[in-house]
Amino acid sequence: MAGDQSPGRGRRVRVEVGLQIDENTPVFVISVAAQLAGMHPQTLRQYDRLGLVSPGRSAGRGRRYSARDVAVLREVQRLSQDEGVNLAGIKRILELERENQALRAEARRLGAEVEELRGAVVGRRRVFAADPGGGIVAVPPGRRPQRFQGSGAVVVWRPPGR
Repeated sequence: MAGDQSPGRGRRVRVEVGLQIDENTPVFVISVAAQLAGMHPQTLRQYDRLGLVSPGRSAGRGRRYSARDVAVLREVQRLSQDEGVNLAGIKRILELERENQALRAEARRLGAEVEELRGAVVGRRRVFAADPGGGIVAVPPGRRPQRFQGSGAVVVWRPPGR
């Protein structure tokens, strides 16, 4: 156990209990979450009604807050008290942050998919040539297309609109 002295609040003690809990797991009852966030439980109920923080629910319908919920509550308090943002503005900020996180996760997923597809394509590059009838044929990489005896005319193709 390690403690530190906080002015005006008494002594704080950190206790290690040896549990690893996901930050999204709802474990704190409303009174504990309110204390951790430095708020009154009624404030947490109001924020739940407004949709700022939506805690999980126990089987008996009691609110259960996660460590992430407590962090959001602290951020709501900071934005409100320190920055002067109203609750509607805070709600919009939180929505945009969630959307931003979702978009970043999607971008990471798509980036990984692109890299996977690149890896699959690297060994399968193909070269194409024209056959005597004007059709397109695949030629294995590193090999020249078969030469055909013919007129020797060269045809230049230009894309339309140039």
